[in-house]
Amino acid sequence: MSPNKFTGLSLAILVALQAPFAGSAYAQSKAQAEEMEKAERSVKAAKQAELLRKGPKVALPAASVPLDPANVWDLQLSDGGVVRIQLRPDVAPEHVARIKELTNRGFYNGLVFHRVIDGFMAQGGDPKGDGTGGSDLPDLKAEFNFLPHVRGAVAMARSQSEDSANSQFFIMLMPRMQLDHKYTVIGRVIEGMSYVDAIEKGEPPANPTKILTARMETAQSGS
Repeated sequence: MSPNKFTGLSLAILVALQAPFAGSAYAQSKAQAEEMEKAERSVKAAKQAELLRKGPKVALPAASVPLDPANVWDLQLSDGGVVRIQLRPDVAPEHVARIKELTNRGFYNGLVFHRVIDGFMAQGGDPKGDGTGGSDLPDLKAEFNFLPHVRGAVAMARSQSEDSANSQFFIMLMPRMQLDHKYTVIGRVIEGMSYVDAIEKGEPPANPTKILTARMETAQSGS
């Protein structure tokens, strides 16, 4: 084995073999081996960092984007308030397009939040009202992304298959990071979270909260 391949691990083995005879020299040799191992790790880390600096630049999507009325989804709830949700077509284009298409059809008007777990999430968007329904459109391929399931995050509900989201969605009442990269996050509540908190709880709720109307803000303004 050449000197440049004489690793800290090899030194540690030699030191261990000499231990019964070396006495205090053993401790010194062990310390030297550990220092050499640390130095090797530092050199390796520096080389990796240099490769990353010279490598191709990867553009990451922004954590937040400018507010665009074309991507603001307004839900007028029966508990008396409007929930404004900023959709993120930059990270979930197909799912956001589905929300817009169904909204423009009037699909969500009158639907209830059929599954609402206190301290977890509120789920709606099912025309059957029991969690088994969807639209007449085909299911969507997953678009898992970097957006986290924080309070106010809006994600698409699905069945066992990752590619089974259709029309149902849920709004996070509290953070639940265990869901990250398992459901497609499509946006986040930017106004009216108090009305989300007031959604009737239950599985199903005794008196479920309804979406009276769902609209994109550009449609409301007529632009």
